[in-house]
Amino acid sequence: MTATILVADDDAAIRTVLNQALGRAGYEVRVTGNASTLWRWVSEGEGDLVITDVVMPDENGLDLIPRIKKIRPEMRCIVMSAQNTLMTAVRATERGAFEYLPKPFDLNELLSVIKRALETPQPCKPAAVNDEDMEEDLPLIGRSAAMQDIYRTLARLMGTDLSVMITGESGTGKELVARALHDYGKRRNGSFVALNMAAIPKELIESELFGHEKGSFTGATNRKSGRFEQAEGGTLFLDEIGDMPSEAQTRLLRVLQEGEFTTVGGSTPIKANVRIVAATHRDLRSLIRQGLFREDLYYRLNVVPIRLPPLRERTEDIPELANHFLSLVAEEGLPWKTIEGPALERLKQHNWPGNVRELENIVRRLAALYSQETITLEVIQQELAEISAQSASGGSDNDPDNLSAAVEFHLRSYFDAHGESLPPPGLYDRILKEIERPLISMILEATNGNQIKSSQVLGLNRNTLRKKIRELNIPITKNTAK
Repeated sequence: MTATILVADDDAAIRTVLNQALGRAGYEVRVTGNASTLWRWVSEGEGDLVITDVVMPDENGLDLIPRIKKIRPEMRCIVMSAQNTLMTAVRATERGAFEYLPKPFDLNELLSVIKRALETPQPCKPAAVNDEDMEEDLPLIGRSAAMQDIYRTLARLMGTDLSVMITGESGTGKELVARALHDYGKRRNGSFVALNMAAIPKELIESELFGHEKGSFTGATNRKSGRFEQAEGGTLFLDEIGDMPSEAQTRLLRVLQEGEFTTVGGSTPIKANVRIVAATHRDLRSLIRQGLFREDLYYRLNVVPIRLPPLRERTEDIPELANHFLSLVAEEGLPWKTIEGPALERLKQHNWPGNVRELENIVRRLAALYSQETITLEVIQQELAEISAQSASGGSDNDPDNLSAAVEFHLRSYFDAHGESLPPPGLYDRILKEIERPLISMILEATNGNQIKSSQVLGLNRNTLRKKIRELNIPITKNTAK
């Protein structure tokens, strides 16, 4: 029996495209430009699946979903939106949408979602709806495709307690993502407690995490609660988890396995009721191969991995980010500024090694040091030139333009990490794999997954390339036109 798809979208062009595409896929399609007609169809028992836009002339599509789920809990609802914010994704999930797709979307992806929705027989539970006046004061800014993927992942995680591992370069906003998971998740009424492993002396990390009893060590004059106790019922954010010493890793693993812990010097078990979100800018798999991070702990923390893209991979977000930071500094009392179009384009061309944090610092400097209301291209050129000059004068042996020096720098750091001991056996193969994996991944990305072209550029036999892809567990993805 052919499934009937009910489509509601204010845009006539989108209605036409969906009507044709879904018809070619073998579905019966009914389209409308308003929510009232869609509601009438659903209430009369028509349709097997709903595709609705958020903004329509007579009603918000998100508000319609709980009403649909109330009378027809088995009905799957797919939400489309050009608003493309984290809050849109979260609200769609909270109201019971099967999937959220930001516009513009890939038709093949939509067809895949429809097929999956129709093949999932169990009814979705009606989701609790947040207050309508929930502020749009969002912790994450950006509407790029890369950020849309993150928003959709976060929306799916809001109602869970799954452990999350956030990876990304310094300055990409890992703590902001952790806070979003907490602030819009099921533990929002609990505390959000953050601990940066790189900022705590190694000998104090266990005390910081689990607390200590009076007299348990020199200087422990009083009992102190640890971060696990402070985060009771909430979220514990462990930043720079890759810098956690091995002894603390062992104790953390035990807590995750047993669900309880003891304070340093204590003997009474304390239940651990927290959600763990960890983050790092380091390659934990590399640390595992080096024997510096426990593999079993990695899998306990990495239940849901989220990779934050560097700013250079989402340059289309730079104008929105820059304007957001200008608004923040204006609220703090600095003069209101605007950045002209050519200047924003120049900002999009910068490499941004410091990512979003670097962009924020530049915007704050522009607002504080320049008297003109409009920041021109010349001003941006001058600022970026000074940054480049500072980087050049502060160059070191780990200059990324010198591959040999960069490799030597990291090898020295690796040997230093082992102190007077030698690294574990098999060092030669491990180092080669560290170089091979990013090299092969990058050439596959550059050729859009074409293994013939990749093998030609690398100078490898195609079968050899296939073998290395399997051995190194390198995913092959192909970009599809939107």
